[in-house]
Amino acid sequence: MKQVAVSVRGDTARIALLDGDLLSEYMLWNLAQPDGVGDVYTGRITAKLPAMAGSFVDLGDETGFLPDSAGAPSLTEGDYISVQVTRAAQGGKGPRLAVLAEPPADRPGLLRRGPGPLPEIMQRFPKTQLFIDDYALIARLRPVLGARMIYKADAFDAVLEDEVAGLAEPTAALGQGAKMHIAATAALTAIDIDAGTASGDGNAKPQAQLALNIALIPEIVRQIILRNLSGAIVIDFAGMKSKARMRLIEPLTTALKSDPLPSKLLGFSNLGFAEISRPRIRPPLHEMLAP
Repeated sequence: MKQVAVSVRGDTARIALLDGDLLSEYMLWNLAQPDGVGDVYTGRITAKLPAMAGSFVDLGDETGFLPDSAGAPSLTEGDYISVQVTRAAQGGKGPRLAVLAEPPADRPGLLRRGPGPLPEIMQRFPKTQLFIDDYALIARLRPVLGARMIYKADAFDAVLEDEVAGLAEPTAALGQGAKMHIAATAALTAIDIDAGTASGDGNAKPQAQLALNIALIPEIVRQIILRNLSGAIVIDFAGMKSKARMRLIEPLTTALKSDPLPSKLLGFSNLGFAEISRPRIRPPLHEMLAP
């Protein structure tokens, strides 16, 4: 049975989606400085960029990017429009926008805030119980979530606290003695799978290497989702020759179907790296935890 647990620390609400005892999704919601996804603005087109197939839009307090595919390509510089943030500002880039069919105001600026990640996840799971350890947040969300919220002082128990703390680390245990090492760069996120003790004496037969990597895939994907790794992701699986890794396509594609975002396996590179594209909508966990 699924349930959502929320624990508030200062201005941050920590949100955990649990499937039984398994943590299946985790996110942070900065209540004082939301990431902006879903916010609606009046914007003004400041520059048309044919080479980028889009436009820069003045939002009043920042500049966003409006792809031609998410609005009217016939817009011209100086036009006022209503837009919604579809991707948070991250990695030094402004928010991504889409045009809304509603009248704009007479100057750039925020019209209304988006719902935030907690109402969004509760909309996805309308029959799921929600436990929150903070009365102030319950009061804030009462108009939206009403009686679905239950106060629980220990919404995050000790086991959940330990697992959540581990998400701040760039290494994750995968079971069977294997680990994944995560290196995030501006261009992509690289994941290296270390078979560790699961590799035995290092002379494992190809069939055993294949079976091991297939067994690790569900946990690899779960960690990608929990950490909200996004954009371009490459995975270097353990021990297998490049050509043999093609046999991982089906189990990896199947595991990615559990992702609430439309992530996609693009294939394997000539070097044997699995290449995954995952939408960047909210900032990844490591960016939110960065000092």
